[in-house]
Amino acid sequence: MGWKGIFSVCALLVATVAGTGCDRGNHPAQVGMIAPDFIVHDQAQTVSLDRYRGKTVVLNFWASWCPPCLEEFPSLMQLPQQVPNVVVLAVSFDTDAEAYRQYVADNHLRNMVLALDLSQKSNLAFGTTRPPETYIIDAQGRIRRKFIGAQDWTSPEIENYLRNL
Repeated sequence: MGWKGIFSVCALLVATVAGTGCDRGNHPAQVGMIAPDFIVHDQAQTVSLDRYRGKTVVLNFWASWCPPCLEEFPSLMQLPQQVPNVVVLAVSFDTDAEAYRQYVADNHLRNMVLALDLSQKSNLAFGTTRPPETYIIDAQGRIRRKFIGAQDWTSPEIENYLRNL
């Protein structure tokens, strides 16, 4: 087999692997399904996803050790002011409660529902282990989109999408 043949086989292999990656693509299997409910009991509160049924929820999974999470927090905090029908539910799956509390205080996180899930049951119910991952859940509790990585939540495209859910 010559160089052209080897190149063709390599190109086909790369395309196959890229097309069959794990469920972290543009259209994950969860889209269209009812979001799994969860209850998080942290020291400050008890949070349940089901409590926000009837509203559009931006469910953000994050951790204090995640630099991209910090990058997207300013726009996440602005989002409820820009799109009032949206609830931002930011669930940390940190394993250190003190690191979580310090991070929230140091970064002045506000304008969202914050919760610490030391059990990691909430993120695992969604198959999320690498933050940030964010799910858009409509008023009927159905997962409409999944975003992987830091986003600008106040971009016109995202705001328009959320307003029209």
